[in-house]
This record gives sequence, C-alpha cells and structure tokens, in this order.
Amino acid sequence: MAILAQVSEAMCRRGLPRPVLVGGAAAEYFSGSALMTGDVNLTSPAQVELEEELLRLGFTKPEGVGHTTLGWVHPDLRLGFEVVAEMPFDGMVDRGRLLLVEGLADRAAFVVIPIEDLIADRMGQYASGTAPEMLGQAQTRYRLHPDLDMAYL
Repeated sequence: MAILAQVSEAMCRRGLPRPVLVGGAAAEYFSGSALMTGDVNLTSPAQVELEEELLRLGFTKPEGVGHTTLGWVHPDLRLGFEVVAEMPFDGMVDRGRLLLVEGLADRAAFVVIPIEDLIADRMGQYASGTAPEMLGQAQTRYRLHPDLDMAYL
C-alpha cells in the first residue's frame, strides 16, 4: 500500500486524479490481509501518466511468452500493478463514497472503493456463474464489516 500511496501522491502533485484501488487488492485491504492477492488493480482516467509514475518507481512491463502485456511488475518486489479501467465499475460507483486512506509514511494517501461496492462486485461475479469463489469472498467481507451501509449495499 505504501507504493500505491507513492504513486497516488505523484499523480496528485501533477494535478491529476488519484488512481482508485479496486479488485483483489481492495479486498485484501478491507480484510486486513486475511484474503491476499498477487496484484494491484487500479482505475485511472490518466493511465499514461500513471504508467509514467510506475516507470519512475522501477516498474517494468514484462514482455515475451508467459507474460501479460497489461500489467506492470516491480522486478525486485515481484509486485504487479494493472490499470483495469478509467473509472471504477464503469462510473457506476458513488464518487462521494470513495475512501481516502491516509496516515501512511510521509503523509501519503491512496483511494479505495467502498466496501459495499466491493461486496456487490463480488456478488455480481458470483451470480454471473464465472467465479463461484466470489461468494465466499463477499460473505467474508460482509462478516468483517458489521457497520456496512445496508441501504447503499
């Protein structure tokens, strides 16, 4: 999360919107790492500039057989970042509910989707029939967050 915050702060200094953490890494954040992921999915309307910042931090775009061309990987940390869309959930997220996570080193911060949207996304993937494991993820997040906004969910 510290690297994400560095990227987020760099974007902010450039006058660009902070990227928004979505997907498995958002799930990991909300579970306190009880559920873990191997990559960091982000949304950003400024993908080119975001990728410039990843490059400045030492990330590379792997090439060749067996590598996806979509993500960026830090060769030492073996940590992957991928920009998956311009806006979370095709713009259907309530931007006023996005959470700014502060208090990291050097007063850095990053933005993450609300837990309710993450649960709804996991349920949608489960309901599609393509990801049966998402039901368990949604249930775990539901149990971990008794303060959910049920009307919004």
